Amino acid sequence: MTLEPGLVLAVGPNGAGKTNLLESLHVGTQGFSPRTRSDAQLIRFGAQSARIALSGSRSLSPLEISISLSTTEAKRATLNGAGLQAAEQLRREVETLVFTPDRLAIVKGGPAARRAYFDRALGRLQPARAALSAEYGGAVAQRNAALRRVAGGLSSRDAIAPWTARVASLGAELVVAREEVLTLLRPRFVERAAELGLANASLVYEGDTPSPERLDARLSRDLERGATSLGPHLDDIRIAASERDLRNYGSQGEQRLTVLSLLLAEAELLADQRGAPPLLLLDDVLSELDSDRRRTLVAQVAKVGQTLVTATQRSALPGEPAQLLEVSAGEVRVA
Repeated sequence: MTLEPGLVLAVGPNGAGKTNLLESLHVGTQGFSPRTRSDAQLIRFGAQSARIALSGSRSLSPLEISISLSTTEAKRATLNGAGLQAAEQLRREVETLVFTPDRLAIVKGGPAARRAYFDRALGRLQPARAALSAEYGGAVAQRNAALRRVAGGLSSRDAIAPWTARVASLGAELVVAREEVLTLLRPRFVERAAELGLANASLVYEGDTPSPERLDARLSRDLERGATSLGPHLDDIRIAASERDLRNYGSQGEQRLTVLSLLLAEAELLADQRGAPPLLLLDDVLSELDSDRRRTLVAQVAKVGQTLVTATQRSALPGEPAQLLEVSAGEVRVA
């Protein structure tokens, strides 16, 4: 089966395997599932192995990808015939953005969900800083461990100082990087949201930049709690429309439009940066949108690149798709 350029619509009843199709494309292009971090859950029940093979092009250059999964061996991946040390390296080569209903947690979930989302966007839009969030998290974990050792009488306070300096340095860098990414995303996000009927949308970074002095001022509190109480691991991104915080005062429909607007904004930025648009995977994206917003979304997606949209019925999509796939009992047929 070959997916055509443009918008591809996959239709079928609930439980037919549409999400599995979308998930396989994500695993095949990113090396991991958007649904689970357990590779064993990607293998058919009762089977011992699975394989995903994709063939396509990127900026007119051939692209051949293979992912092999096993219940007894480590995951293996190849790109154009060459083995990769880790399947997740694919994300540096191929850009794929996904919408699934659980992505609404970006808006309605807690701060950790938003930090994780924007840190992933940071890694895609600024690859040189892709590891910054993990490095900062590691430094915080080391400082917290040092705090607990001191509180337990197993070490002196001098052991905390190097990690305080590390947390302050990496934390300040991470705050700057996040704010830069928001600056990149904000204009396009506001435009896409307005087109989808979400007026006066905004993204605001909320947090404090750590410094050695500010961390030291909180040392007694941190020792008592065994945790670092200042830094970007506690920050948040306020997502609002007409000054309403959409986490608390947005309808589920507005939250869906927000996530889609973020996705489209990033897709446009990636297309501009890389010279080729990302693959968009949109699962059950049309179910809670009215007809006008469905038409607007389809028009926006058409500008981005190749997109796979899943729906239970053909009538959910206004206009004609570039390709129609019918999914039934785990099988896919080109209609």
